[in-house]
Amino acid sequence: MKIKPNSELAKVLPYFTCGKIIKGFGRGSRELGIPTANFPEDVVKSLPEAVNRGIYFGWASVDNGPVYKMVMSIGWNPYYDNTEKSMETHIMHNFNRDLYGSVLKVCIAGYLRAEMNFNSLDALIEAIQNDIKQASEQLDKSEYKQYSDHPFFQNQE
Repeated sequence: MKIKPNSELAKVLPYFTCGKIIKGFGRGSRELGIPTANFPEDVVKSLPEAVNRGIYFGWASVDNGPVYKMVMSIGWNPYYDNTEKSMETHIMHNFNRDLYGSVLKVCIAGYLRAEMNFNSLDALIEAIQNDIKQASEQLDKSEYKQYSDHPFFQNQE
C-alpha cells in the first residue's frame, strides 16, 4: 500500500522537530494501553500549516538515544473532545520508565490517515493498533527507513 499525502504536505515532509516531553491526559497508557509522549504547546503551534490533523508515522529518539519507529496523532482527538491541539507520539519501544522532561526528537516521515471520531473505546484502540501496524510496515520501506539515520538524530543539542 502506497500512502500519498496531499501536495502541500508532501512539500514539508519529512518534518523534524524536538521538545521536552510533557504530561498529557494520561489516557495513552491508562485507558488505551498505548503510551504516548506529548509535545508542549509551542512545538504544536510551530507545525507548518500543511500538517493537518491526522495520523502520521516516522522516527523518534529520546534524550539522544537510539532511534525507534513511531506513530503520531496530531489534532484534537474528537473521541475525547479535546479543546487543545496536541501531538501525541507513540514510540514503538518499551522504555519501562517515566519520560517526562526528556527531550523527544521526531522525524515525521509520512501520513497515514485523517483524524476520526469513534463510537467506542474498543473501536479507537483497534484503529490505533492498525495505525501502529501500518506505520511499522511503511517505515520498513527504504524511502522512509533512510530518515532513521538522519544527522538530526546525531546532533547532541
